[in-house]
Order: sequence, then C-alpha cells, then structure tokens
Amino acid sequence: MPGISPDIISHRLSFNPAVRPVRQKRRAYDPERYEAMKAEVDRLSSIRFIREVDYPTWLANVVMVRKPRKGWRMCVDYTNLNRACPKDSFPLPRIDQLVDATAGHALLSFMDAYSGYNQIFMHPEDQAHTSFITDRGLYCYKVMPFGLKNAKATYQRLVNHLFAPLIGNTMEVYVDDMLVKSRTADQHIPNLSAMFTILKQYKMRLNPTKCAFGVASGKFLGFMISQRGIEANPEKIQAILDMTIPKTVKDIQSLTGRVAALTRFISKATDRCALFFKALKGTKRNITWTAECETAFSELKEYMGRAPLLSTPEHGDILVIYLSVSASAVSSVLIRLKDNAEHPVHYVSKALQDAEVRYPDVEKLAFALVVSARRLRPYFQAHTIHVLTNQPLRQVLQKPETSGRLVKWAIELGEFDIHYKPRPAMRGQAVADFLSEFTEPQAPAATQLITEPNSSLSQDQTPTKNTLDLTQPLWTLFVDGSSNAQGCGAGIVLVSPDKVALEYALRFKFQASNNEAEYEALLAGLRLAKEMDARQIQIFSDSQLVVHQVNQDFTAKDASMTAYLQHARHLLANFHAHSIKQVPRSENSHADALARLASALEQGMGRHIHIEFLAQPSTQAPLICTIDHSPTWMDPILQFLQNQTLPANPAEARRVRHRSARYLVINGSLYKRGFSLPYLRCLTPEEGHYVLREIHEGICGNHSGARSLAHKAIRQGYFWPSLHTDALAFTQKCDKCQRFANIPQLPAEPLTAMVSPWPFAQWGLDLIGPMPEGKGQVKYAVVAVDYFTKWAEAEALATITAARIESFVWQNIPILSPMARSKP
Repeated sequence: MPGISPDIISHRLSFNPAVRPVRQKRRAYDPERYEAMKAEVDRLSSIRFIREVDYPTWLANVVMVRKPRKGWRMCVDYTNLNRACPKDSFPLPRIDQLVDATAGHALLSFMDAYSGYNQIFMHPEDQAHTSFITDRGLYCYKVMPFGLKNAKATYQRLVNHLFAPLIGNTMEVYVDDMLVKSRTADQHIPNLSAMFTILKQYKMRLNPTKCAFGVASGKFLGFMISQRGIEANPEKIQAILDMTIPKTVKDIQSLTGRVAALTRFISKATDRCALFFKALKGTKRNITWTAECETAFSELKEYMGRAPLLSTPEHGDILVIYLSVSASAVSSVLIRLKDNAEHPVHYVSKALQDAEVRYPDVEKLAFALVVSARRLRPYFQAHTIHVLTNQPLRQVLQKPETSGRLVKWAIELGEFDIHYKPRPAMRGQAVADFLSEFTEPQAPAATQLITEPNSSLSQDQTPTKNTLDLTQPLWTLFVDGSSNAQGCGAGIVLVSPDKVALEYALRFKFQASNNEAEYEALLAGLRLAKEMDARQIQIFSDSQLVVHQVNQDFTAKDASMTAYLQHARHLLANFHAHSIKQVPRSENSHADALARLASALEQGMGRHIHIEFLAQPSTQAPLICTIDHSPTWMDPILQFLQNQTLPANPAEARRVRHRSARYLVINGSLYKRGFSLPYLRCLTPEEGHYVLREIHEGICGNHSGARSLAHKAIRQGYFWPSLHTDALAFTQKCDKCQRFANIPQLPAEPLTAMVSPWPFAQWGLDLIGPMPEGKGQVKYAVVAVDYFTKWAEAEALATITAARIESFVWQNIPILSPMARSKP
C-alpha cells in the first residue's frame, strides 16, 4: 500500500543515551495463536510493511489480542523501547474545543484513515529498533507501527501540515479522525472536494467502512454532534443504565469512571457521586453500601436517562454562569441565552480537599468561580461572562483586608471580562440544581432585635433599617455636649464590639448653645464611627431634644436645629442599622466628664486625653474651591472599581480589567496591592514629583541615586507607574548632584603615576638628629622606608659617616633591595 512520502514526514526514535538496549526473551504461545501470528506476518510481508532483520539491538515479543467479533490482532510489546524514548511534546488539539467548533453545522462528513499509522514510514536508521520475534524469525517494521510512544504526535504533526488551510474553517482533525463541516448543504460538496484534493496529492488512504458523508449528525471523539448541539454518547449512557448495584470496590470504581467520562453533561457530578466515594473508604473486599447510596444510584440513573443537550456559544455571545457550594464540593454551570431561554454549555464540579473544606462560604463561592475559569478558560477568554450571584462576590475579591489566596484569585480572574450581577428568576430546567448558591445545611440562629424607643414593630413586621441585629457586630456610642461661660465642648466614648473604648474630647472655637453642643457631640461621634467602619451603632445621649428629634418624635422648628437634624440624618444613612436612646445623665457620666473637660480647657494647659478643636459649626457650608483636574492614569481603574465603567475600546477595557485586580479603593483613594509590602497609595505624576523632591532634597534628604530614591518612595508607601523613570530623570536634573556627585566608573581622585612599581623596588633614606644622647653616645638615627609597602628600617648612630650609612644599607636591606644584585 502506498504511503506518505518520507520527504514529507517519517517517524524517528529519540533514545535516552543512558538507557541500555533490551532484548526480550521469547515467549511461548498455543497453536491457535501461532497460526494467527503466522498469517499476520505473511500478510504484513506481502504488503511490505515489515522485513527481516539481523542482529537487532532492541527486540520485543508479539502479543496476540482477541478481536471483539472473531479472530486475532497482532500487537508488539514495545514497553522497553518506549521507556527509552522521551515524550514528544507536540500539542494535541483540545477535544472540547473541537467538539464545540463542530456542533451547529448543517452537514457533516466523518472520515477515518485506513491503517493510519502504517501510512507513515519509519526512518531507515530506526527501522531495526522496532524488531520483534516470531517462531519464523526476526522482523522489523518499515512503517510506523501501532504501540510506539510518540506515534500519535507524529501523526498529528502530519495532518496539521497537510490540512493547514482547512483546519478550523471547513475541517477538524484529531489524529486519524477527520471531519468536514458545512454551515449550509450547498457548501458541503466544495468543502469535500478541497479535502479530497489534498488526500490525492499526498496519497493518503481512507477506510470506507468507517466513513460517512453528508449526514446531519454523527459520533465524533466520543460525542454525538448535530446542528441542535452536543449530546452524550448513547453507548456511555447505556453502560451506566445497565449497571447493577455495585458490590465490590472495583464495581464502584467502574461506576465513577463511567461518570467521569460524562461530567460535562452531569449537573453537580461530584455531589451526586459523593456517597460512592465515601463507600470506597471500606476494605478492598467489603464496601459500605447504604440506603443513601442506593438512592443516589437510582437518582443518577434517572438523570442519565434524560441527559441534557449542550449548546455551543457563537462569537459575540454573552455567557452566564451560576455557582453553587455544598459541604464537600463546588459546582457551576455555564449558560448560553438564546430565544429568551437558558441553554447549558458546560457543567463543572470539583470536590473540596483538605483546607478548602474550611473556607468561609463566600470564599468557597469565589473558589467555584476560579475553578470554573480554569477549566473553561477558552470560554472565559472568548466571551463576556456574567456571574449571577446574590452574594457580594466582587466586594470579597476586592476588599482591602483580603487574604493572600483571594488576592491571587482576583489577579487570576482579572484577565477575563467578568461582570457580577444579581440573580434573576431562572428560566430553564438545566439550572434547576443551582436554585440555591449554598446547599450546605445552616444551623438556625436566633436573631435578637432591638428597636428604637416608641417604635411599634410587630412580630410579623419586617425589621427596618433602624432595627439592630445583635448577632452582628454592634458599636456603642455615648455622647454629651457642654456649654458654659468658660467655653463649649463635647465628649465622646465609642465602644467597639470587642469592648475597646475610644475616648474623644472636642473643644469648640465658636459659641454654641447647649442643644447645639449636644448635636455637635452626636455628629462628631457619628463621623468617628464611620471612620472606624462601623455597620451597626447604638447611641446614648442625655439630651431629650436631640434624641426625640432624631427619632421624629419632636419637630425641629428652629433653623439651626433643622440644619443640625438634617446633617445627623445624612450621617446616620451611612450605617446599616442604628438606634438612639435617651439616658439619664448619671448613666452618661463618662462622656459628660469629657465634655466638661473640653469646655473648661485653658489654652496651653497640660492634658493626657486627646482633645481636638473644632473651628466652625458642622452645619456651616464648607468653602469649596474649583480644582483643575486633568485626566490621570488612575481614572479608568477608579471608574471600573467604583462604577464598573470600562473604556469603549475593547482592548483598553480588557487591559483595565486585568490591571484593576492589583488595586483597591479605600475611602475614595486608589491603593496598589502588594504581596510583601503594605498597600501603596497611588499618586499622579505631579504628586509623585513632590514626593521625590522631599525624599531627595528635603529636610532628611541625602541626594540618593535614582534606584535608591525609587525604593525609598515605595517604602514610604507611594506608587505610580513611571516611578523609576521619574526618579532617574529627577536625579539627572538635580543641580547639586550633577556638580558634586562622584562620576560613575571614575575614581574620586585624579590618577597619578606610581613611583614604585613593586615592593622594595625603591627606598627612601633619611637622617634624624641630634637627639638626646643615649647609651653608647648615640644621638642620631638613620631611617629607610620602602615606597611601595611603607616598610621601615631604623638604626641609632653615634656619628654620621659614609661607612656607617653603607653598613646600615647592606645589613638591613641587602636581600630585599635590587641593589644587592649590583654588589660586587
């Protein structure tokens, strides 16, 4: 049979040089197998697939496998040969993507190559390595045999080369499975003609018994493909339906394996099989098959009997994902909206392992989204994804105090076009299992409610915003104001849910009545509670007027009281729930003492309690100045994080969404996340220039270099994208740095010639004296110093003569000095 020309491709074996060749010992077979082996060898020899070989270095045995219907199939045991060959990393197409690209076409044609692997020749140098032993002698393959490790990669490389113009357009190929597709029936004949032209050109043969042309549906890569969508393989479904009750570990493993092959079609597959995995915890001989397992087994069969039809998304479709969390697994379903109906695209399920089981419920929901994005990455990259959830998933992934794994997940999800929307009413049976996001049973918790005085909240009435839930963190605020001849002030005591009391005294620099002082105390306390990020607050004050006006029991008639009341209601709107109650002054003594302290404070008086000064009443309109704000690099990120607004340009929108995962907003300011650093305040280039100037030449500046200057700015908690380039430009423009800094790669001092090139090459001699006379009447000294090493030699002298100096030289430096070589 003709094959593909070796000039196009041939299969080569790449051996690990550290592995020694293996010659397997000959195995014995029964007569029936011998006859089948002899017939197959004769057939392969006649079509020139094999040839005889002498002295092979690798030798393998033949394995005879009975065919499903009748006869024997001859295989070769290349186990040792495959171990010596490294794996070919040539990528194979993703089956899910091929199936999705095929569904939805009007006409399909399915082809299968005839002995596909045998149409590729072995490289002549590697033919002998495929040798096998029979009772008639030694043979080797001239063509690529079945069973070689990298045969599939070689064949995929071939078809990718042959059908490169057609793949992805009118044709899909997975190894030797080929498919031609057409959107309309009129296009199918030209598409087939283009494919057959390539087959004829390269002499590739098809198996006519396994080909089907111009059909509306068919089996491709284990799935049923049609214009309607993707269906599960009926044979795989029937295999589950025909199973009896598992009795051994092997039976349960067989069941879970068959389910794993169809997980794309099974809603919450891990939850449905959870009891089966639990039953496997028994011994290898005995399993724990309970009534719950029997119910789950029956429900699985019932579900597989009505397995859903999966849809294929088209370009530009917006996909919707539903998430669900149980005690032991996370699940999701990807939905395509078409004709006002929800069509499933892909089901995903994963069992929770180890620490994942202990994640908080909202983090489990985020983990379900991350798992879905990893498994359905092609869909997430090609389409806009709407996550339908009633949980604050976006806020959890972007909150400032998020954990390390949430930061990692947020960055991982940042590359996709994901939008978070509330759940509407579900419109399809395909998402019936996802009605509830949390299917884990919750323990009922008794909710204690505290309502405002004089409010009538019946048992069947829905609690309003002014209802406190004691199961949630509750802050307590005590306020009191004081106005007397010495001055005006306010006292505040804010108690956290952890019973930590914050004392705060406020001194007014303006005159205020007693009621105005009480309101100022309330407003200051609310501002403090807002800064502490309180959600529920319970307020106590001894002012009857303030309490009843806020509770709408009294009407504010005075213009000043009306302004204060409106300001108080505006601040109270920042809390999820609040309550205010009047208490006797004896029960508010702490805040009263702080208020009196602030009102009686004299300027310059020493104090241990922090006291702030209020320059003007809180109701006075602040002075607003117009600031010329030019667009900055932070604006797109802030708009996306605060308002979910993206630029109109799709590429820029994707870039902003990806970058925003590394940033968060705190009190209206943008901060950059860091794994090993605290949050970095984001600045504009103008603000960054001021920071660089203060660090470089400010009161504590030391005119550091560009790299050090940038690192100091980061350590101080600041960031902007051009930080390093701005630091370099700033130091280059610094006048003092340019005038007095050392020039890089040049010495700090001018270069001078060395007088002495090596040790003891040149000496300097000097005479010292007269000095106080010593023993032996010595009063002079002769000193010799080496110019290179600064080594010194000295000797005391009574008189200075040429003979004494010559004796000193020859006695002290005869060996070290080159002068010794010139001595006669």
